[in-house]
Amino acid sequence: MGQVYEIGLSLGGTNYVGDIGRTNYIYPNKPAGALFFKYNWNPRIALRGTYSYLPIEGNDKNADTDFKQNRGLSFKNTIHELAVGMEYNFYEFDMSSEDKTWTPYILLELAAFNYKTPESEPQPRQYIYSNKTSYAIPFGVGFKSKLYGTLAFSVETKIRYTFEDDLDYSTSRIPSLDFEGTGNDWYMFTGFSLIYTFGRPACYTQGL
Repeated sequence: MGQVYEIGLSLGGTNYVGDIGRTNYIYPNKPAGALFFKYNWNPRIALRGTYSYLPIEGNDKNADTDFKQNRGLSFKNTIHELAVGMEYNFYEFDMSSEDKTWTPYILLELAAFNYKTPESEPQPRQYIYSNKTSYAIPFGVGFKSKLYGTLAFSVETKIRYTFEDDLDYSTSRIPSLDFEGTGNDWYMFTGFSLIYTFGRPACYTQGL
């Protein structure tokens, strides 16, 4: 029978693009994970909610420019993200079918995320941090397939554009942390998901 609901666990890696370190948009280098719940609205569209734990880091020693390598800055931060959105399958996906058990898909979401940001510098190179919540626009691509019975798997890459420039602690409020960046930060997740499907048969499996 077709299944309406899915829960899953994603494991993979994150990376970031900003003022420090590499500028590769897909270069996972920090272990990360996520939990998600999906409602299969029909064989082409699934509505989805996701919590993600996403550590990020950057190091100028790994950059591809002499300026950054000579500057030698580095940072670490952790992002906690809640996202809601939609998966659109290129092909119809139905676990109860023999010939609709795999598809590539695209993912469109809106996300709120929380991270650490510097507030002040009471002593030279000693900073006070606070938590900050902001928003991002994630979009991604993936491939999913039935594995066995009610189990499926997916491979996915999501890229988030943020409206912030301080994920790497760059800020004009503190002179020693003003890196004079020219754009907002991005963060990415690439990983593998194990999915369990359950629920009543969907209407589209009943010939409606």
